[in-house]
Amino acid sequence: MSIRQYRPRARNRRSLSGTWALALNLLLALTISLQISYPLIHGTALTVVTIVTVYAGASAMILHSHFAYGARFSLSFLFLTFFYALVVEIIGSKSSWPFGTYHYDRSLGFAIAGVPLVVPFAWIMATYPLLIAARRIGRAWVFLYGGFALMAWDLFLDPQMVQAHRWVWSFTGTSTPFEREIPLSNSVGWLLTGMGLMALLHWALPKNRRKHGASLALPNIFLLWLLFSGVIGNLLFFHRPGVALIGGVLFGGVLAPYFFQLRFGRPDNF
Repeated sequence: MSIRQYRPRARNRRSLSGTWALALNLLLALTISLQISYPLIHGTALTVVTIVTVYAGASAMILHSHFAYGARFSLSFLFLTFFYALVVEIIGSKSSWPFGTYHYDRSLGFAIAGVPLVVPFAWIMATYPLLIAARRIGRAWVFLYGGFALMAWDLFLDPQMVQAHRWVWSFTGTSTPFEREIPLSNSVGWLLTGMGLMALLHWALPKNRRKHGASLALPNIFLLWLLFSGVIGNLLFFHRPGVALIGGVLFGGVLAPYFFQLRFGRPDNF
């Protein structure tokens, strides 16, 4: 006789229509395909790919949030994250607090008070799947888990964008480990502002998923892709093994308990 852990079958959430499921999958595939092409192109094409990648990824996350959690969730998430990120970035670029002294390049397109419109959508793209992970793992500590996760993700993002001259730092103090062009204050700023955003979203957004809707496969695949592409890209294409190491250890470390919970923890019934 054997004793096995009883895991009730999760509710079937595969009621999404074929058309919308295809749209979600195509948006995710487009986002990943564009990121794959990133190290292989240059000039104007690279600028276009950078911008389109963010909008495609953010669109996939917003659309998925609608089908997984409902219209109230998706609209509130879009509004709160966009304006929170915009205000934080305006304050940061004008006052040098809390990230440090930096400015954006005009190549990123239309800007509001010096902050390119695409920047808040980058926050949206990464925040949504990390909020899902934080709510499953963090419970009372969603703000801390989510804020640390956003900081860890930025360890991949910033070096890539600085190398492409999308934004430029000016500082004389301590730099981020393996990222000499970026001040350590940037990571501190991401941790603080990330915790603030996660606390706000956790308080304001509904916590239960729809009984019938999209599964969490899309945001989960995207999180794994962010980790994989960050490590492999820096090792093989950007020739920055230090960034691959620190980003892989911290971002991978923060994702590990989430995927462990998905595999061995309570069933995905919420």
